[in-house]
Amino acid sequence: MTSDMEGLFKDRLPFWGKLDERQKLALVNSTSFAVYDKGQNIHGNTGKCTGAIFIKSGIVRTYMLSDEGREITLYRLYEGDICMLSASCVLQTITFEVFVDAEVKSELYIINSGVFAQLMQENVYVENFALRTATERFSDVMWAMQQILFMSFDRRLAVFLLDELVKDGGDTVKLTQEQIAKYMGSAREVVSRMLKYFSAEKIVEVSRGEIKVLDKARLRAIAG
Repeated sequence: MTSDMEGLFKDRLPFWGKLDERQKLALVNSTSFAVYDKGQNIHGNTGKCTGAIFIKSGIVRTYMLSDEGREITLYRLYEGDICMLSASCVLQTITFEVFVDAEVKSELYIINSGVFAQLMQENVYVENFALRTATERFSDVMWAMQQILFMSFDRRLAVFLLDELVKDGGDTVKLTQEQIAKYMGSAREVVSRMLKYFSAEKIVEVSRGEIKVLDKARLRAIAG
């Protein structure tokens, strides 16, 4: 497992080659391996600083909770990505709480937050990587907020369905209306009404647990 971890870090972490042997050893020794099943919470329910999460395989979803308990998806992370928002104690400018769940069964390396913070203090390349990664994800967060605040719901739903098709391939989104509402931070009734409209317009075909896209061109036109 250690050699596998070192190989992944060497390939995926641009600062790896800038670490001395002591720092590499500290990073590897402070990293734990974990497997999470679909839907299992990884970060955000314990009040603890989980640390930096490196996705070895699978997909994880980062989201916020509204005061009413509604989930607002910020972004997803895939194989080779690293989540820094789960290490809020490392990046102290992060003052809002995020949650991270496994969207599918996922294998993760979780880097101890204390050791990562120490490496940031010792090595400017680690610090630059952490800040750049967090900044890039904040762009995704702002995009999610912009959709919710300024984009009409038909356009938001069209964008969501197209993104799901890209992620999964094919022409079918295998999610329930309840799941779509949850991921979009909306109400199931709102999703249902818009899907009925899309269905009446022959853009999609709705069946139990999935939505088949019949007319991608029109969906793209709605998405803008």
